[in-house]
Amino acid sequence: MSYLPAPADTADLVVVGSGIVGLGAAYAGVRRGLRVIVVDRTDAPVGATVRNFGHLCIGAQTGRARGFADASREIWMRLAADAGFWLRPSGTLIAAQHADELAVLERASAGTDMRMLSVEALRQRAPLRAGSIVGGALLASDMQVNPRTAASAIARHLSDMGVEFRFRTAATAVSGRGVRTTRGTIDAGRVVVAANHDLDQLLPDLAEQRGIVRCALDMMRVGADLPRELEAPLLTGWSLLRYGRFAEFPETDALRERLHAERPDLAALDLNQMYTQLPDGSLILGDSHARSIQPEPFQPEAAFSAFLDQAQHLFETDGFRVLERWQGVYASGPDEVLIEEPEPGLHVIAATTGIGMTCGLGLAEHTLQTAFDRALEPAQGGTP
Repeated sequence: MSYLPAPADTADLVVVGSGIVGLGAAYAGVRRGLRVIVVDRTDAPVGATVRNFGHLCIGAQTGRARGFADASREIWMRLAADAGFWLRPSGTLIAAQHADELAVLERASAGTDMRMLSVEALRQRAPLRAGSIVGGALLASDMQVNPRTAASAIARHLSDMGVEFRFRTAATAVSGRGVRTTRGTIDAGRVVVAANHDLDQLLPDLAEQRGIVRCALDMMRVGADLPRELEAPLLTGWSLLRYGRFAEFPETDALRERLHAERPDLAALDLNQMYTQLPDGSLILGDSHARSIQPEPFQPEAAFSAFLDQAQHLFETDGFRVLERWQGVYASGPDEVLIEEPEPGLHVIAATTGIGMTCGLGLAEHTLQTAFDRALEPAQGGTP
C-alpha cells in the first residue's frame, strides 16, 4: 500500500457533505450539466438529515427562509417522483391547548395557506384526547418525508444521474479551486461546503466569526395503539414560540410568558413539542435544544420523561412503547441560514436554525443559480 498523495482528480463541482444541503447542491450542479463529485467522511448520510421529524415546515417560515422553503417544496416533489421515495403533501396541524395559543393562530392565519380548525375538525385528522384542545389550524403547504429513507433514495438517484459519491473520504482543506481529501486532491471549478455543524472542523475561523455552534436535541420514537392515523405533522403551543410566522405578535409574547411561568422545566429544555407519524405507524416525539461549541453527549432522562408526559396528555392512547432514543445535532447560528463565499468559487452554505429539511434544497439551488448568473453577467452585459 502506498502512502504517497494520489494524483489530482478533476470535477466541475465538488460538494463537501452528503446531507440534504449537499445533496441539493449536487442536484443543482448535475442538472446544469456539471461533473459533480460529493465527498463525505461517513459511508452514508447519518447526520441531521436523518435525525429529524421529516417535517417540511414551509408555511411557518417568513422572509428569505420562506423563499428557500417554497423553492425546496418544488424540488422535493420533483425528486420524490423521480427517485421514488415516500412524500406526503399533508399540510401541518397545529393543536391549541389554551386560549392564548388559539389567539396566536388567529393572528397568524391571514393568507391562503393557513386556516383555522374547530376542535372536531382537528380531532378528525389527529387522534387527540377529548378535552385536550380548544381548537387548531392547518398549514396547507407543508409536507412530510421519512427522514430515514429520503436522503439515501436521493443519493441513489443522483448517482444514476452521474454524480460521483466518494464516501469514507474526509475533506481536509478547501478553496475555490479544489478540495484536499484523505484520498487525494480534487481540482474543481467550484466548491460547495455543506458540512453542517462540522463547519468548524474545516473552516474554524469562519465558523467562529459567524457564531456557528452546535445545537443538540433529544428525540425519541414510540409505538402506540392509536384509534386513527395522525394525518400530518402536529405542532403545539411550544412550537409557536420558534417559527417566524408567529414570532412578532404581542400574543406570542404573552404565550411565552405563560408557558415559561407554568412550566419552567420545559422552558429549560427549550422544548418544541411536536409529533410526526412514520409510515410504519410509529411516532417521533421531541424535541429539546442545547447549544454550545461541543454539546455533551449525555441525554437527561428528564427530557424523555417530559416528551412522554406531554404526549400522554395530548393523544388518545393508554400509553407508549419506547422504541428508540437519539441525539440530533445541527449547526446553529444567529441567522436562519449561512451563505458565505470566502473566496471566488468557494461557497459555504448551511441552514442554521434547524430548518435544513425545509429550506436546504432551495438554499442549494439558490447558491448555484446565483453563481451561474454572476458568471454569465460579463458575457451578457459586456465588459463591466
